[in-house]
Amino acid sequence: MDLIENRTIDEIEIGDEAEIERMLTRQDIVMFASVSADVNPAHVDADDEDALLLQQGIVHGMWASALISAVLATRLPGPGTLQLARTLSFHHPVKIGDSIKVKVVVTKVDKQSAEVGLDCVCINTAGETVVSGTALVRAPLQKSRRTIARMPTSRLMSHGVRFGALVERARALEPLRTAIVHPCDDLSLGGALAARDEGMIVPVLVGPRGKIEAAAADAGLDLGGVEIVDAPHSHAAAERAVALVHEGRAGALMKGKLHTDELLLAVLDRSKGLRTERRLSHVFALDVPGQDRTLFVTDGAINISPDLEALKDIVQNAIDLAIALGEETPLVALLSAVETVTGSLPSTLLAASICKMHDRGQIVGGKVDGPLAFDNAISPAAVKAKGIVSEVAGYADILVTPNLESGNMIAKQLIHLAGASSAGIALGARVPIMLTSRSDTVDARIVSAALAKLFYHWRRERPLGLLG
Repeated sequence: MDLIENRTIDEIEIGDEAEIERMLTRQDIVMFASVSADVNPAHVDADDEDALLLQQGIVHGMWASALISAVLATRLPGPGTLQLARTLSFHHPVKIGDSIKVKVVVTKVDKQSAEVGLDCVCINTAGETVVSGTALVRAPLQKSRRTIARMPTSRLMSHGVRFGALVERARALEPLRTAIVHPCDDLSLGGALAARDEGMIVPVLVGPRGKIEAAAADAGLDLGGVEIVDAPHSHAAAERAVALVHEGRAGALMKGKLHTDELLLAVLDRSKGLRTERRLSHVFALDVPGQDRTLFVTDGAINISPDLEALKDIVQNAIDLAIALGEETPLVALLSAVETVTGSLPSTLLAASICKMHDRGQIVGGKVDGPLAFDNAISPAAVKAKGIVSEVAGYADILVTPNLESGNMIAKQLIHLAGASSAGIALGARVPIMLTSRSDTVDARIVSAALAKLFYHWRRERPLGLLG
């Protein structure tokens, strides 16, 4: 058992010394910035793909001061020490990879007050003094020996990094004229205007003019220059928005404050809707902290229990989206509870059939495998442990779930337990549909608009066949 032991005032003499050594890592810089709220661009910047480009890899000066505190509090005098004062001079920057030796030496001891003065120095790998100074502490009066605390393992989790890159890509394209269906609350209206401000869309607000203007007034939003198409209620707004697509006045739809089935009723109308040869399906795009790629979960919002033909289209829609977003060869995992085909689990039979359809060219693009359990789909360690041989297993980009309930649960678990940023889009209609939840944040709506915009411009050269 590792212990730390202090030195009481009676045990301390002039000339006593103690030291520790620590190598600076990238994680040290980011975590110090996080806990101190010091996000000075000299140390961290948000302009690279990881959202944390370290300018020359230089750490905050007070990081070295914290190491001095560590020596005083754990070595000399050790547990029970009260730090009273410190003076420091900073001579050289500390960079990633520098191994810093921190040393303190006792220069003054007052037995009556228990005050101890120490010289402090931090020296880098090259032998340069990077920080020097003095410290005044009150040493403990009683002997103490304690077990060293085992700190939890920490991992950096940057939020929304890949989504930020998608928004930047989409910003370079021409804004997508979008019908916002029934934007009668601050979230849907504010999200549409924010997407406009980010260069994603040109919004056309479709719904009761009075309610839209009242919502804007309540939220302090300016509707100047924004087109409003008056419709008496949510059903009429959905129908009118669909009509705008037929009239060439909108290239996408964005769901506002109305139920999904209200919007889809108009979209799927056989005579006036936006049907194509494809089944309409929903894709959750998820930027999960700690993952090296965007995950797509489908279908967690539209198709309750898809049969083989519906599942084929669900898979194809998701592949198309991933390719449109820049994934050259998306890896698709058909999920079930196990990775073997068994007659007692219909989802495994469907997964095997989809794989064969992909082999025969009935589904194009990417690589497809299944059935795969969730862990086998995303965890290389699980794949290795189970001896699975697959080009998809462990690295899937697209997770195809057997039914709506499981898809919805997986996506929302990643959002609420793993801190994933999310966006939602429905594909398979004549135009992409930003099918966000009524409670989604403004950021989610901006990212959904970016997905729709990127998909729209990619699809313009690959038109879907129409059913009517």
